[in-house]
Amino acid sequence: MQHAEGTQTEHLESTSPSPTQSNTTKARLTKSKAREFGFVAPSSQGKNFVLDTNVLLHDPGCIDRFADNHVCLPADVLSELDRFKNEQSERGANARTVHRNLTSLFANGKSPTQGVPTSGGGSIRLVVFDPNLCDKTTDRMQQFFRIFPDRSQADHRILAAALLVGEFNSPPVVVVTKDLNMQLKAKAVGIECDDYLNDKVDPQEVSNYDLRRIEIDPTDLQRFASSGSLELPDGLDTVTTNQYVLLQAGPKQTMPARLNDKNEFVRLAIPDSIRISGGTSLKPLNLGQKCLIDALLNPDISLVTCYGQAGTGKTLVAIAAGLSEVFARNYNGLTVSRPVVAMGEQMGFLPGTLEEKMRPWLQPVYDALDLLMVPPATKGPKRKQGKAEPPAEAARKPYDNLIEQGIIEVEALAYIRGRSIPNRFFVLDEAQQLTPQEAKTIVTRMSRGSKLILVGDPAQIDNPYVDSRSNGLVYTRKRLRGQSFVAHVSLSRGERSPLAEAGALMM
Repeated sequence: MQHAEGTQTEHLESTSPSPTQSNTTKARLTKSKAREFGFVAPSSQGKNFVLDTNVLLHDPGCIDRFADNHVCLPADVLSELDRFKNEQSERGANARTVHRNLTSLFANGKSPTQGVPTSGGGSIRLVVFDPNLCDKTTDRMQQFFRIFPDRSQADHRILAAALLVGEFNSPPVVVVTKDLNMQLKAKAVGIECDDYLNDKVDPQEVSNYDLRRIEIDPTDLQRFASSGSLELPDGLDTVTTNQYVLLQAGPKQTMPARLNDKNEFVRLAIPDSIRISGGTSLKPLNLGQKCLIDALLNPDISLVTCYGQAGTGKTLVAIAAGLSEVFARNYNGLTVSRPVVAMGEQMGFLPGTLEEKMRPWLQPVYDALDLLMVPPATKGPKRKQGKAEPPAEAARKPYDNLIEQGIIEVEALAYIRGRSIPNRFFVLDEAQQLTPQEAKTIVTRMSRGSKLILVGDPAQIDNPYVDSRSNGLVYTRKRLRGQSFVAHVSLSRGERSPLAEAGALMM
């Protein structure tokens, strides 16, 4: 696909048109004008990547992730970023960060369309698409606007700019976007297009919920059962610190274990049940829950990530462990939170105070507290039929006093930026709805003595800006795995009900 630059220029820079030539020929773009508009790369080495707005909002630092290649930023992307900069949200903060980064890069006085160096050895430049001058340069451009005639759409203008970058540079030219519809449009007109893959995890890391089985000699398993530890056998360098495994000697002899930071397998340290003072005790119902409880109660582990489909008990077990640790005075309090991301149709604004507005979003958390802290009703003799007693008004729950004292916090994530959270047991439910930047913000809020638990199901995502391989939950696990203070557990067995387990496997 290499072609001589002179041939390309000769095609686009026609001689003076004859009187019979149409306005189409007169509108063709010269190479000097193309360089002025940013369509010509500073050098012929490397690829040209045309970025969509959503990539910058997803990762404000993405400009430095393209090594020694050329990053092309259409001017229409700046206009789209301008729409988000005033939002008091993570997306708004990312838009403002991008504006600051670009201002710093282009502060040397050089024209932004000529390109400035990036830290990876490549360049970044602005690309200005002017329909009045650029939309009739080639037959391919005319064909593009016959297929997508609406020139007011930013997506169409970005794709058209990518076409012109391809006309004045050796291929490949790649549009990078997280918008699936834009990817389809690009492929429909023959433009190479990719997702932003820098923070994507391997699909196997998301879909594999099974404990890794490690074959050992029966004598080693017996020694492990008696001593509680076993040195990591040779050839198992892929097992990471705090990874949970199943040691196996034959088809029936198995024992769960965790690899500590001394490269030794150790036994799980878990109680028979998690006891809640004045409430309900919780027993682990399967091996996955035992591994999760071991990680939750381990004082040396300050970050736990947990995958699990609906009904596996990930949220309930995490909250139960947090309550137990708080009542044991190992932490000053328990904070439970979840992102405010709706499933399906929105119901509009909710009335009331902030707490009343957030109650529907956080109701699953209150359901777990009700189950764990409200003692089960005692069964007594049936009352005689008579006049029904009026229901008690505003019956207080056992956790209401703890919430009023700040020992238990149930809140949304909207106001976490800027906080410093010391000595708290922090459970973040539905963490798969987070973007990587939001997850980073939460992790960096944890002060000394705090423990963060991120739980969620990567297969259940309602946030349009992430997917099963790029959300904050899987991203955090990918970036921090192997650290001595980080553990991960996957739950595969549903315990809510046979119906719920069957429903989780419907799709």
